[in-house]
Amino acid sequence: MRLEDCGPVHPFALRPGRRFAPGWWWSATTGRLVHYGSGVMRTQVMLLDHDPSVTAMACRPVELSWRESDGTWVSHAPHLMARLNDGRGLLLDCAGRGEISHRLAHRADVMAAATRAVGWQYRVASPPEPVVAANLGWLSGYRHPRYRDTGLMEEAVRAFARPRPLIEGARELGDTIKVLPVLFHALWTGALSAPLSEPLHERVTVTAGQEERGPA
Repeated sequence: MRLEDCGPVHPFALRPGRRFAPGWWWSATTGRLVHYGSGVMRTQVMLLDHDPSVTAMACRPVELSWRESDGTWVSHAPHLMARLNDGRGLLLDCAGRGEISHRLAHRADVMAAATRAVGWQYRVASPPEPVVAANLGWLSGYRHPRYRDTGLMEEAVRAFARPRPLIEGARELGDTIKVLPVLFHALWTGALSAPLSEPLHERVTVTAGQEERGPA
């Protein structure tokens, strides 16, 4: 069973008064919807979708159970699963800012040992820096293939062969109202790159080629 083809083993509760409700993310990686249960999870799904090493993802597709030393049974369903381009899997729990709870830390140790045993990975992911999250949130709005203009993207790669401000290249390519959405799509896919640790603006430095990115 390929876990990326499975639905959540447990539904997410809709709690009145919460600022963020469970929802769905359309994945540019797979062309399918991925469920999430919170804003923190949504951000991590976005990071996975932007990560070039990820080929598929799913929400809570598996639950592991084990017996503790005192005889009690514990079950844990990691928040997200991703398939990496080398064929291995990644299980991921989403944490807020600050230290994780003792409960999650213990479960994380067990999950890490279990995934190592089958050649997978596991980690507890903290939210990215706010500027990075905001930049990717903006670019993700242009992740859909409807913003892909192959001819214009090829021209853009040539126009940004040397680093230059975004707006200068956009004006050279034509009507900025038409060009900028294509450039934002290219920045999402990695055909173009910009320093995402700095706020995106019209004079941000853009260059052709994929930025160096670690795992999501």
